[in-house]
Amino acid sequence: MIIYCKRAIKDIVDHKFLNAVTIVTIAISILISSSFALFFINANVIVNSWKKGIRIMVYLKPNPPETKLEEIKSKIEGMKGVKNVRFISNKEALQRLKEQMKRQSSLLEDLQENPLPDAFEVQLTEDFQNQDKVEGLAARLESISHVDEVEYGQVWLGRFTNILNLFRLTGYAMGALFFVATVLIVANTIRLVIYSRREEVEIMRLVGATDGFIRAPFYIEGLIQGALGGIIGLGALFVLFMFISSNVDKGLTSGLFAIRFLSWKAFFGILICSMFVGWVGCFLSLKQFLKQ
Repeated sequence: MIIYCKRAIKDIVDHKFLNAVTIVTIAISILISSSFALFFINANVIVNSWKKGIRIMVYLKPNPPETKLEEIKSKIEGMKGVKNVRFISNKEALQRLKEQMKRQSSLLEDLQENPLPDAFEVQLTEDFQNQDKVEGLAARLESISHVDEVEYGQVWLGRFTNILNLFRLTGYAMGALFFVATVLIVANTIRLVIYSRREEVEIMRLVGATDGFIRAPFYIEGLIQGALGGIIGLGALFVLFMFISSNVDKGLTSGLFAIRFLSWKAFFGILICSMFVGWVGCFLSLKQFLKQ
Protein backbone atom coordinates (compact mmCIF):
# COMPACT_ATOMS: atom_id res chain seq x y z
CA MET A 1 0.00 0.00 0.00
CA ILE A 2 2.83 2.40 0.82
CA ILE A 3 4.38 1.75 -2.61
CA TYR A 4 1.03 2.51 -4.30
CA CYS A 5 0.65 5.75 -2.33
CA LYS A 6 4.19 6.87 -3.25
CA ARG A 7 3.50 6.22 -6.93
CA ALA A 8 0.20 8.12 -6.75
CA ILE A 9 1.82 11.12 -5.07
CA LYS A 10 4.68 11.04 -7.60
CA ASP A 11 2.15 11.14 -10.47
CA ILE A 12 0.39 14.12 -8.89
CA VAL A 13 3.69 15.98 -8.47
CA ASP A 14 4.87 15.13 -11.99
CA HIS A 15 1.63 16.34 -13.57
CA LYS A 16 0.92 19.39 -11.42
CA PHE A 17 -1.11 21.34 -13.96
CA LEU A 18 -3.46 18.51 -14.94
CA ASN A 19 -4.06 17.53 -11.33
CA ALA A 20 -4.51 21.15 -10.26
CA VAL A 21 -7.24 21.59 -12.90
CA THR A 22 -8.97 18.43 -11.67
CA ILE A 23 -8.76 19.41 -8.01
CA VAL A 24 -10.07 22.93 -8.70
CA THR A 25 -12.93 21.49 -10.77
CA ILE A 26 -13.88 19.14 -7.95
CA ALA A 27 -13.60 22.01 -5.44
CA ILE A 28 -15.94 24.23 -7.49
CA SER A 29 -18.44 21.38 -7.86
CA ILE A 30 -18.37 20.68 -4.12
CA LEU A 31 -18.70 24.39 -3.33
CA ILE A 32 -21.80 24.79 -5.48
CA SER A 33 -23.43 21.51 -4.45
CA SER A 34 -22.76 22.01 -0.74
CA SER A 35 -24.07 25.60 -0.99
CA PHE A 36 -27.44 24.19 -2.06
CA ALA A 37 -27.26 21.68 0.80
CA LEU A 38 -26.50 24.47 3.28
CA PHE A 39 -29.41 26.51 1.93
CA PHE A 40 -31.81 23.57 2.36
CA ILE A 41 -30.62 22.96 5.93
CA ASN A 42 -31.21 26.57 6.99
CA ALA A 43 -34.47 26.85 5.03
CA ASN A 44 -35.78 23.77 6.85
CA VAL A 45 -34.75 25.35 10.17
CA ILE A 46 -36.78 28.46 9.28
CA VAL A 47 -39.82 26.41 8.27
CA ASN A 48 -39.62 24.23 11.38
CA SER A 49 -39.30 27.25 13.68
CA TRP A 50 -42.33 28.80 11.98
CA LYS A 51 -44.29 25.57 12.36
CA LYS A 52 -43.58 25.43 16.10
CA GLY A 53 -45.51 28.65 16.53
CA ILE A 54 -48.21 27.92 13.96
CA ARG A 55 -51.70 29.09 14.86
CA ILE A 56 -55.04 28.81 13.12
CA MET A 57 -57.35 31.79 13.50
CA VAL A 58 -61.06 30.91 13.35
CA TYR A 59 -63.05 34.09 12.65
CA LEU A 60 -66.73 34.05 13.57
CA LYS A 61 -69.69 35.65 11.85
CA PRO A 62 -70.89 38.98 13.35
CA ASN A 63 -72.68 38.89 16.69
CA PRO A 64 -72.65 35.16 17.45
CA PRO A 65 -74.98 34.11 20.31
CA GLU A 66 -73.21 33.81 23.67
CA THR A 67 -74.57 30.31 24.08
CA LYS A 68 -72.92 29.26 20.84
CA LEU A 69 -69.41 30.36 21.83
CA GLU A 70 -68.90 27.54 24.36
CA GLU A 71 -70.40 25.06 21.93
CA ILE A 72 -68.04 26.14 19.15
CA LYS A 73 -65.08 26.04 21.53
CA SER A 74 -65.98 22.51 22.66
CA LYS A 75 -66.24 21.32 19.03
CA ILE A 76 -62.83 22.78 18.23
CA GLU A 77 -61.22 21.27 21.34
CA GLY A 78 -62.62 17.86 20.40
CA MET A 79 -60.92 17.85 17.00
CA LYS A 80 -57.80 15.77 16.45
CA GLY A 81 -54.62 17.85 16.35
CA VAL A 82 -55.90 20.69 18.53
CA LYS A 83 -53.70 21.43 21.54
CA ASN A 84 -55.25 24.60 22.91
CA VAL A 85 -58.13 26.96 22.08
CA ARG A 86 -58.37 30.59 23.18
CA PHE A 87 -61.28 32.96 22.56
CA ILE A 88 -60.38 36.48 21.41
CA SER A 89 -63.25 38.98 21.47
CA ASN A 90 -63.44 41.75 18.91
CA LYS A 91 -62.74 44.27 21.70
CA GLU A 92 -59.51 42.50 22.65
CA ALA A 93 -58.54 42.24 18.98
CA LEU A 94 -59.08 45.97 18.49
CA GLN A 95 -57.02 46.75 21.57
CA ARG A 96 -54.19 44.60 20.21
CA LEU A 97 -54.39 46.40 16.89
CA LYS A 98 -54.15 49.79 18.60
CA GLU A 99 -51.06 48.66 20.51
CA GLN A 100 -49.43 47.43 17.32
CA MET A 101 -50.27 50.67 15.48
CA LYS A 102 -49.24 53.18 18.12
CA ARG A 103 -47.75 55.56 15.56
CA GLN A 104 -50.87 55.32 13.38
CA SER A 105 -53.38 55.26 16.23
CA SER A 106 -55.14 58.30 14.79
CA LEU A 107 -56.43 56.10 11.97
CA LEU A 108 -58.51 54.12 14.48
CA GLU A 109 -59.86 57.01 16.53
CA ASP A 110 -62.73 57.87 14.16
CA LEU A 111 -64.14 54.34 13.93
CA GLN A 112 -67.90 54.35 14.51
CA GLU A 113 -67.97 50.65 15.35
CA ASN A 114 -65.57 47.78 15.85
CA PRO A 115 -64.90 46.22 12.39
CA LEU A 116 -63.04 43.20 13.78
CA PRO A 117 -64.76 39.84 14.33
CA ASP A 118 -64.68 37.58 17.36
CA ALA A 119 -62.25 34.72 16.88
CA PHE A 120 -60.75 31.58 18.32
CA GLU A 121 -56.99 31.13 18.31
CA VAL A 122 -56.20 27.43 17.81
CA GLN A 123 -52.81 26.01 18.77
CA LEU A 124 -51.84 22.69 17.16
CA THR A 125 -50.08 19.60 18.49
CA GLU A 126 -46.57 18.92 17.14
CA ASP A 127 -47.65 15.99 14.96
CA PHE A 128 -50.17 18.22 13.16
CA GLN A 129 -47.75 20.97 12.18
CA ASN A 130 -47.48 20.24 8.46
CA GLN A 131 -49.30 21.73 5.50
CA ASP A 132 -51.55 18.78 4.59
CA LYS A 133 -52.82 18.21 8.13
CA VAL A 134 -53.29 21.93 8.73
CA GLU A 135 -55.35 22.22 5.55
CA GLY A 136 -57.50 19.24 6.59
CA LEU A 137 -58.11 20.70 10.04
CA ALA A 138 -58.90 24.12 8.56
CA ALA A 139 -61.52 22.53 6.29
CA ARG A 140 -63.20 20.89 9.30
CA LEU A 141 -63.15 24.16 11.22
CA GLU A 142 -64.81 26.00 8.32
CA SER A 143 -67.71 23.53 8.44
CA ILE A 144 -68.66 24.58 11.97
CA SER A 145 -71.75 26.78 12.15
CA HIS A 146 -71.19 30.52 12.81
CA VAL A 147 -67.61 30.25 11.49
CA ASP A 148 -67.00 32.85 8.81
CA GLU A 149 -63.37 32.30 7.82
CA VAL A 150 -60.30 30.29 8.79
CA GLU A 151 -56.82 31.72 8.32
CA TYR A 152 -53.43 30.09 8.94
CA GLY A 153 -51.04 31.83 6.54
CA GLN A 154 -51.83 29.33 3.79
CA VAL A 155 -50.78 31.70 0.99
CA TRP A 156 -47.38 32.36 2.55
CA LEU A 157 -46.85 28.70 3.43
CA GLY A 158 -47.83 27.52 -0.05
CA ARG A 159 -45.57 30.03 -1.80
CA PHE A 160 -42.62 29.34 0.45
CA THR A 161 -43.04 25.58 0.01
CA ASN A 162 -43.18 25.98 -3.79
CA ILE A 163 -40.04 28.14 -3.80
CA LEU A 164 -38.23 25.67 -1.56
CA ASN A 165 -39.23 22.75 -3.81
CA LEU A 166 -38.02 24.70 -6.87
CA PHE A 167 -34.64 25.34 -5.22
CA ARG A 168 -34.44 21.68 -4.17
CA LEU A 169 -35.12 20.53 -7.75
CA THR A 170 -32.54 23.00 -9.06
CA GLY A 171 -30.04 21.75 -6.49
CA TYR A 172 -30.54 18.14 -7.56
CA ALA A 173 -30.15 19.07 -11.23
CA MET A 174 -27.02 21.14 -10.60
CA GLY A 175 -25.56 18.41 -8.39
CA ALA A 176 -26.11 15.78 -11.09
CA LEU A 177 -24.69 18.06 -13.78
CA PHE A 178 -21.54 18.85 -11.82
CA PHE A 179 -21.14 15.20 -10.84
CA VAL A 180 -21.09 14.11 -14.49
CA ALA A 181 -18.84 17.02 -15.54
CA THR A 182 -16.37 16.38 -12.72
CA VAL A 183 -16.23 12.63 -13.38
CA LEU A 184 -15.46 13.30 -17.05
CA ILE A 185 -12.72 15.82 -16.21
CA VAL A 186 -11.14 13.44 -13.69
CA ALA A 187 -11.35 10.60 -16.23
CA ASN A 188 -9.66 12.70 -18.92
CA THR A 189 -6.93 13.80 -16.51
CA ILE A 190 -6.17 10.23 -15.48
CA ARG A 191 -6.27 9.16 -19.14
CA LEU A 192 -3.63 11.77 -20.04
CA VAL A 193 -1.45 10.59 -17.16
CA ILE A 194 -1.84 6.98 -18.27
CA TYR A 195 -0.93 7.83 -21.87
CA SER A 196 2.18 9.62 -20.66
CA ARG A 197 3.12 6.39 -18.86
CA ARG A 198 1.78 3.92 -21.42
CA GLU A 199 5.21 2.45 -22.15
CA GLU A 200 5.76 1.86 -18.44
CA VAL A 201 2.33 0.24 -18.16
CA GLU A 202 3.05 -2.02 -21.16
CA ILE A 203 6.37 -3.13 -19.65
CA MET A 204 4.62 -3.88 -16.34
CA ARG A 205 2.10 -6.04 -18.20
CA LEU A 206 4.86 -7.86 -20.10
CA VAL A 207 6.65 -8.77 -16.88
CA GLY A 208 3.43 -10.18 -15.44
CA ALA A 209 1.94 -7.30 -13.43
CA THR A 210 -1.77 -7.78 -12.83
CA ASP A 211 -4.37 -5.18 -13.75
CA GLY A 212 -5.02 -4.69 -10.03
CA PHE A 213 -1.35 -3.81 -9.46
CA ILE A 214 -1.51 -1.28 -12.32
CA ARG A 215 -4.84 0.21 -11.24
CA ALA A 216 -4.09 0.67 -7.52
CA PRO A 217 -1.88 3.83 -7.75
CA PHE A 218 -4.33 5.50 -10.13
CA TYR A 219 -7.26 4.71 -7.83
CA ILE A 220 -5.36 6.24 -4.92
CA GLU A 221 -4.57 9.25 -7.11
CA GLY A 222 -8.28 9.71 -7.85
CA LEU A 223 -9.12 9.44 -4.15
CA ILE A 224 -6.46 12.04 -3.28
CA GLN A 225 -7.75 14.40 -5.95
CA GLY A 226 -11.30 14.00 -4.65
CA ALA A 227 -10.22 14.53 -1.03
CA LEU A 228 -8.20 17.67 -1.83
CA GLY A 229 -10.99 19.07 -4.00
CA GLY A 230 -13.58 18.35 -1.30
CA ILE A 231 -11.49 19.97 1.45
CA ILE A 232 -10.84 23.08 -0.66
CA GLY A 233 -14.51 23.36 -1.69
CA LEU A 234 -15.81 22.94 1.87
CA GLY A 235 -13.16 25.33 3.17
CA ALA A 236 -14.27 27.96 0.67
CA LEU A 237 -17.90 27.38 1.68
CA PHE A 238 -17.01 27.85 5.36
CA VAL A 239 -15.21 31.14 4.63
CA LEU A 240 -18.20 32.33 2.59
CA PHE A 241 -20.59 31.21 5.36
CA MET A 242 -18.63 33.10 8.03
CA PHE A 243 -18.58 36.24 5.89
CA ILE A 244 -22.35 36.15 5.26
CA SER A 245 -23.35 35.17 8.81
CA SER A 246 -21.17 37.93 10.33
CA ASN A 247 -22.88 40.52 8.11
CA VAL A 248 -26.47 39.35 8.69
CA ASP A 249 -28.43 41.62 11.01
CA LYS A 250 -28.65 39.74 14.32
CA GLY A 251 -32.05 41.31 14.92
CA LEU A 252 -33.46 39.34 12.02
CA THR A 253 -32.65 35.99 13.60
CA SER A 254 -32.53 36.56 17.35
CA GLY A 255 -35.13 34.52 19.16
CA LEU A 256 -36.24 32.80 15.96
CA PHE A 257 -33.46 30.62 14.58
CA ALA A 258 -29.69 30.48 14.27
CA ILE A 259 -27.96 30.28 10.91
CA ARG A 260 -25.93 27.08 11.03
CA PHE A 261 -23.16 25.45 9.05
CA LEU A 262 -23.03 21.84 7.89
CA SER A 263 -22.89 19.26 10.66
CA TRP A 264 -19.78 17.08 10.98
CA LYS A 265 -21.82 14.17 9.63
CA ALA A 266 -22.80 16.14 6.51
CA PHE A 267 -19.24 17.49 6.19
CA PHE A 268 -17.66 14.04 6.09
CA GLY A 269 -20.50 12.73 3.91
CA ILE A 270 -19.75 15.38 1.27
CA LEU A 271 -16.02 14.68 1.56
CA ILE A 272 -16.61 10.95 0.98
CA CYS A 273 -18.80 11.78 -2.04
CA SER A 274 -16.00 13.97 -3.39
CA MET A 275 -13.51 11.11 -3.05
CA PHE A 276 -16.01 8.80 -4.73
CA VAL A 277 -16.23 11.20 -7.69
CA GLY A 278 -12.45 11.07 -8.06
CA TRP A 279 -12.46 7.27 -7.87
CA VAL A 280 -15.28 6.90 -10.43
CA GLY A 281 -13.46 9.13 -12.91
CA CYS A 282 -10.31 7.05 -12.48
CA PHE A 283 -12.25 3.79 -12.77
CA LEU A 284 -13.89 4.78 -16.07
CA SER A 285 -10.61 5.94 -17.55
CA LEU A 286 -8.71 2.79 -16.56
CA LYS A 287 -11.51 0.51 -17.71
CA GLN A 288 -11.33 1.95 -21.21
CA PHE A 289 -7.52 2.05 -21.35
CA LEU A 290 -6.85 -1.47 -20.07
CA LYS A 291 -9.28 -2.95 -22.62
CA GLN A 292 -7.08 -1.70 -25.43
